[in-house]
Amino acid sequence: MTWGLKRLLILLMIVATPLWAVEPDEILDDPVLEKRARIISKNLRCLVCRNESIDESNAGIAKDLRVLVRERLVAGDSNTDVVEFVVDRYGEYVLLKPQTGGSNIVLWAAGPVMLILGLGLSGGYLRRRSKRAERKVEALSDEEKARLQEILKD
Repeated sequence: MTWGLKRLLILLMIVATPLWAVEPDEILDDPVLEKRARIISKNLRCLVCRNESIDESNAGIAKDLRVLVRERLVAGDSNTDVVEFVVDRYGEYVLLKPQTGGSNIVLWAAGPVMLILGLGLSGGYLRRRSKRAERKVEALSDEEKARLQEILKD
């Protein structure tokens, strides 16, 4: 493959990346509304593809969500209204960046709380262990030594 052909392929890939999965029939005529739709779509999760936005996903439900977002924008909803509508319909899982308030605060705080609790418990265990006096092991009596020798002979 020649260097010129490689450059052409790289250029085509760079030019094509902003399009992602949005199909031509979905794009709005108004560039301002389309830009708003893209901003909203990049922050909504595809329910099939897990950690991919609906703007990047080719899944059928992602296309339905992109169309829904554009319909709501054309109807006159604000960006916040559109996101709230989608969240009310599909739950907070649809947000790529979940909110940190409400019941989610428990999930956000659980990791650091568990880490601090684990460090505290392990520190306490190690401190108690180091303070404990070493148990002295007594040597075997002559009777025990004889018994051990009998067992080892068998």
